[in-house]
Amino acid sequence: MKIGTMIPQGWRMDLHNIKPNDQWDTILEATSKIEKLNYESIWVYDHFHTVPSPTQDPTYECWSLMAALSQVTTDVRIGQMCTCNSYRNPAYLTKVASTIDSMSGGRLEFAIGAGWYDQEYKAYGYEFPSAGNRLKMLEEALQIYIAMTTQDKASFSGEHYQIHNAINQPKPLQKPYPPLWVCGGGEKVTLKLLAKYGDYGNWDVDIDGFVHKSKILKNHCEEQKRNYSEIKKTLHSNVLIAENQKDLDFKLNKIVNVTGIPKEMYTNKPLVGLKEKVFDTLEEFSSVECEYLIAYIPDIVWGDTLDILAEKL
Repeated sequence: MKIGTMIPQGWRMDLHNIKPNDQWDTILEATSKIEKLNYESIWVYDHFHTVPSPTQDPTYECWSLMAALSQVTTDVRIGQMCTCNSYRNPAYLTKVASTIDSMSGGRLEFAIGAGWYDQEYKAYGYEFPSAGNRLKMLEEALQIYIAMTTQDKASFSGEHYQIHNAINQPKPLQKPYPPLWVCGGGEKVTLKLLAKYGDYGNWDVDIDGFVHKSKILKNHCEEQKRNYSEIKKTLHSNVLIAENQKDLDFKLNKIVNVTGIPKEMYTNKPLVGLKEKVFDTLEEFSSVECEYLIAYIPDIVWGDTLDILAEKL
């Protein structure tokens, strides 16, 4: 199983109490450590202000971060978990993605979803379409991404987006394009889009949920005449590991006190607990064809979960 991890970015209050002048250095230090520990990839959230409530804590912008981090890393891959399609015009987004893939030497993962965080839509003045329309927009965006990364002059006419002889140079270094992650667990539409277009699916679920989503995806692949084995199934989950119960309780209490995020957001996740339990659960996920873990590590700035998890690399 490959393992990637989110960097401290601020969205989940993981830069809380760090002075503004020290925040960027904190991000760089964590990124450097992740690469030195031989993690497969670093990841950033595509969000504009904090969760579960908007605060004045920093939230560094996703694609700007990836451009910068591509220049201070050499081997680790770089992705988003995941890009909100309706925050950016898809032709522009494809141009940005292609540029960063070129800048990074071909290390970009392109992960995209329909969007959900209505507070941000309202705060930043974005229209918040219905779920059905957001999914239609996502499908059109996927087609534009594929067209612009593989054609010299791409045209597309849809209900929501149109492009006319769009030139996208430089093309991404990865062929035919940076791996396409279609993110989200919606069983009727999102998993169908994954079956039609995606290289990777990504779900935040327990073991039973993972097995269930896999079965639904397989059914969609059969309907779409797509080879199910071509799509890699991955997990995105909170990961917090301790050597003993006292240390785990300390970590959980500190996270709650600093961020205000309810403890249940962590204790209900399958990869939060004592080291032996978490490692056993990772083996269970591997046994049901989970090929990649994208970990959010809430103690990444001050704790040792990153080091403990690295033992599984």
